[in-house]
Amino acid sequence: MHIAIEPKILYFGTPVVLISTLNEDGSANLAPMSSAWALGWNIVLGFGNSGKTIENLRRSGECVLNFPSADMWQAVERLAPLTGKNPVPPAKVAQSRYERDKFAAAGLTPVPAECIAPPRVLECPLQFEAKVNAIYPLGGTESGTSIVEVSVVRVHANPDIVTGGNHINPIAWHPLIYNFRHYFGLGEELGKTYRAEI
Repeated sequence: MHIAIEPKILYFGTPVVLISTLNEDGSANLAPMSSAWALGWNIVLGFGNSGKTIENLRRSGECVLNFPSADMWQAVERLAPLTGKNPVPPAKVAQSRYERDKFAAAGLTPVPAECIAPPRVLECPLQFEAKVNAIYPLGGTESGTSIVEVSVVRVHANPDIVTGGNHINPIAWHPLIYNFRHYFGLGEELGKTYRAEI
């Protein structure tokens, strides 16, 4: 028997992404997000329209999607209440504060990307350099959210999570999962799909 409920949020379990972009002065912005899904080498991202990240994406059209491992949840949480927007947007004033150097605030290390300008996060075992294809308002312009479609142009992976040259080893890779505002890692493998190549 099921019951009808109305949760405040619907984050049912998606990977955390630390998205790095460049500010107009060339400094780096770094923000955590959990609304991302992949289809081939295209990634769809969801953003609120009041943040610095969406502003940077609209202006520069480039980003790095850095995927933290489960043991990095505290660094992600150090980033969560920070904004790169000064002054802090009215919708964020109660819970956020401005921080210019978010890499330092989170204890993370910027390293150069190879194909685009924004930096990668050294500590993240998996990093996707990407370029914006399109930005769409979600539910009309009044919703305050947008969908951003990006194409991945370069993938970087820590050798510890790579197998067979070009495959991410799902046994070795432990992404950080955001599940109804709580952080989780993965449990034991239950099986694999018929399409698995390793």
